[in-house]
Amino acid sequence: MTERKANIAVLVSGGGTNLQALIDAQISGRLASGQIRLVIANNPEAYALQRAEAAQIPGKVITRKDSGSQEVFEEAICEMLEAYDTDLIILAGFMSILSASFTKRYEKRIINVHPSLIPSFCGKGFYGLRVHEAALAKGVKVTGATVHFVNEVPDGGEIIMQKAVSVCEGDTPEVLQQRVMREAEWIILPAAAEKVCAEIISKETKG
Repeated sequence: MTERKANIAVLVSGGGTNLQALIDAQISGRLASGQIRLVIANNPEAYALQRAEAAQIPGKVITRKDSGSQEVFEEAICEMLEAYDTDLIILAGFMSILSASFTKRYEKRIINVHPSLIPSFCGKGFYGLRVHEAALAKGVKVTGATVHFVNEVPDGGEIIMQKAVSVCEGDTPEVLQQRVMREAEWIILPAAAEKVCAEIISKETKG
């Protein structure tokens, strides 16, 4: 009998570098307690869909625009998640705020990676390069990334893992973004996914 793995769905909007980090971790065995079964993009042009195809992972497109309302959009995502028996949802550069009813439905089953050390430079309006621009404007010497559970408050859920990254003299937001991805996000996102998947399986076994 093959050992049960937690089924993972990754929600994406863009290039999918964090998705690639998860795929690479799965291939190398660092992500062993879970398996990526599904990738959902809210943008049909997302390069992440090509990464999913290359890894032979089903990729689906569900857009807010085509859905007509947030409620219908989220219901379509839920139907897809249920069709693939999803245990864990990973937001990997997913540029859409999910409603309180959605996050409540999947309590402690949604994780997100944010490119700062929460509680710094987080919450509404802090995403992508804006986070790194704010960190440089403040003059911090250390930044990093955080993986946290998702609740109804943007970047407000319980922290799972954090990793610090040095800010260097002359950094631009783009240079800092790359360093934070390479030295923190791509390391702690797969590690946190493994930790949460292992806990999901462990609870099932005990239950």
